[in-house]
Amino acid sequence: MTKQVLPLIEKIPQTILGFLESSPSCWSSSLSKTTQAHARILKSGAQNDGYISAKLIASYSNYSCFDHANLILQSIPDPNVYTFSSLIYALTKAKLYSQSLGVFSRMFSRGLIPDTHVLPNLFKVCAELSAFRAGKQIHCVACALGLDGDGFVQGSLFHMYMRCGKMGDARKVFDRMSNRDVVTCSALLCGYARKGCLEEVVRVLAEMESSGIEPNIVSWNGILSGFNRSGYHKEAVVMFQKMHHLGFLPDEIAVSSVLPSVGDSERLDIGRQIHGYAIKQGLLKDKCVISAMIDMYGKSGHVYGIIQLFEQFKLMETGVCNACITGLSRNGLVDKALEMFELFKEQKMELNVVSWTSIIAGCAQNGKDIEALELFREMQVAGVKPNRVTIPSLLPACGNIAALVHGRSAHGFAVRVHLLDDVHVGSALIDMYAKCGRINMSQVVFDMMPTRNLVCWNSLMSGYSMHGKAKEVMSIFESLVRTRLKPDFISFTSLLSACSQVGLTDEGWKYFGMMTEEYGIKPRLEHYSCMVSLLGRAGKLQEAYDLVKEMPLEPDSCVWGALLNSCRLQNNVDLAEIAAEKLFVLEPENPGSYVLLSNIYAAKGMWEEVDSIRNKMESLGLKKNPGCSWIQVKNKVYTLLAGDKSHPQIDQITEKMDEISKEMRRAGHLPNLDFALQDVEEQEQEQALWGHSEKLAVVFGLLNTPDGTPLQVIKNLRICGDCHSVIKFISGYAGREIFVRDTNRFHHFKDGVCSCGDFW
Repeated sequence: MTKQVLPLIEKIPQTILGFLESSPSCWSSSLSKTTQAHARILKSGAQNDGYISAKLIASYSNYSCFDHANLILQSIPDPNVYTFSSLIYALTKAKLYSQSLGVFSRMFSRGLIPDTHVLPNLFKVCAELSAFRAGKQIHCVACALGLDGDGFVQGSLFHMYMRCGKMGDARKVFDRMSNRDVVTCSALLCGYARKGCLEEVVRVLAEMESSGIEPNIVSWNGILSGFNRSGYHKEAVVMFQKMHHLGFLPDEIAVSSVLPSVGDSERLDIGRQIHGYAIKQGLLKDKCVISAMIDMYGKSGHVYGIIQLFEQFKLMETGVCNACITGLSRNGLVDKALEMFELFKEQKMELNVVSWTSIIAGCAQNGKDIEALELFREMQVAGVKPNRVTIPSLLPACGNIAALVHGRSAHGFAVRVHLLDDVHVGSALIDMYAKCGRINMSQVVFDMMPTRNLVCWNSLMSGYSMHGKAKEVMSIFESLVRTRLKPDFISFTSLLSACSQVGLTDEGWKYFGMMTEEYGIKPRLEHYSCMVSLLGRAGKLQEAYDLVKEMPLEPDSCVWGALLNSCRLQNNVDLAEIAAEKLFVLEPENPGSYVLLSNIYAAKGMWEEVDSIRNKMESLGLKKNPGCSWIQVKNKVYTLLAGDKSHPQIDQITEKMDEISKEMRRAGHLPNLDFALQDVEEQEQEQALWGHSEKLAVVFGLLNTPDGTPLQVIKNLRICGDCHSVIKFISGYAGREIFVRDTNRFHHFKDGVCSCGDFW
């Protein structure tokens, strides 16, 4: 306080001075007292005194009147560090970090030097803003002023570098710190764990031991949590074992932190040991431990452990219930998960967005697509707002059964709540529209995305590949390589599949070689499967078989299945028998391989061999998977089974089929009996062909939709040649666009022509 201003201060009533000298908690009694004090100070002419101005700034800031505080600062002709630091501190406390940094910039531009009180606040601001460059510059200022040796400055500087993820800089500051303690060491350990630096964690622990600093339970929990959250699961398990070996008793936090890593590492043996430890220590009273234990058993595929834990504790807590639903669904027990979910609803549990998203995702991933759509509707009725995880979980269900109306509804919701900037939502929309036959909409969604990752590019390539648009897939791939993104094995799967769809053998070999030569990607089984299919469909069966024999990997069922299907297209019995025998060993319970070989025999008129295969299936208890098709009419998805005569509209469907059959004969189209594959009379063969599920679905759509409405059909098997010819005819005869998606690709029928060019 200057001597010149003392006479002015003497004129200020002592009550005002006492108010300004009091603690901020006293100021909150009345903002009016601050304004009154300000008025008296202005009258006395003491407003230019830095000490009094600083007190006024602090007082106004306490009421978040930062504009007033800033005006006072600006009105001082010769402000000092103390006045600036008052506002910097107040803005930092109010979490107005950018403004705080702005005030420091003004202070520094006046040539005022920060002290050991201002610097810690500034480093805290940089930490909160992750403003590494600004923090580095202020660090340089501290070094130039010789203030970087101060304990408070070092501590705040260390934590700033930690928050910015700059472990190298943090370590340098740490090494210079004179007052290292267990808190600082624990922070460094946690930082290294988040980066997955196991060796550094071990090194710091050794340094702590040599310095006489003993890690506490917080130190260990930070290590375990850091490794687990950043996906370094094996490292988390290793450190948990080390912790236990050194005699530390893990608590609830340690156990619940390491269990997810145990599950992701699929170390069920360690998980069971931790379960036993938790029982001995009485840790299973903690709901977080129970949730983590259930999650671990789910990831390890030990369903009995999930059910046993839930039955033992019957803890109706949201986190526990979510873990149960996810664990059961992950292991294919979606019916049990649905049953448990209904129980939770009956118990009036407060199910959150995670609960609903988990069960929706479980249904979508396990073939319960209609149930997933119904649950999404229930979720909205219950007033639970879907989030950026719910929408990508739901959209696969819409795509799986071509529920375009539901998919569009989900798209509209994503637009309304501003989720389209999320790459996961965008890629799921691209995939959904492609599976619903609207590849043009997939392109629109892709083009509108502000940012795109590799998943988005792969989704678009996969969509075009599904539609047999090889040129477009190759064009997208060329655009992809011009970005900074590097194609992965999924990108090449889409490329090779697209080449296979249209018989581009040379291009297929080109991309197959490019994988290894240019991108260092070793071909996987799916790539060999695509190449076998490509060569087989091009009539190069022997070349395809040679490729299988020369594979560096053991061929799986997909590779042999591709060869067997190619043999069916080329009517090659010898190679078909070789491929089938391999499949019988790899997938003894899959009836598809037996049926496909039987069809090859039937196409050749080898009825004795057909009977032999059927007898073998019967002895093994195998049954042919029935043909099944889905079609959406008026917002509802209908299922039609091959040969099903119990359908409510079967008489109308049969009548319409007869009408179409007569029109086809008049136009010179005869049924292709090669696909009847039964040793019966011609009339019975024709009737069997008309019972195929995709024909039933298309005719059902004709009967129940207005003229000109596009039809969308999904089939669980590959479309047969006769159905392909019939639906081509219907598209021209009825003037309808018809989209049919089978297990292999999309067929877009319009005006009597199919997009596949009759090559499938």
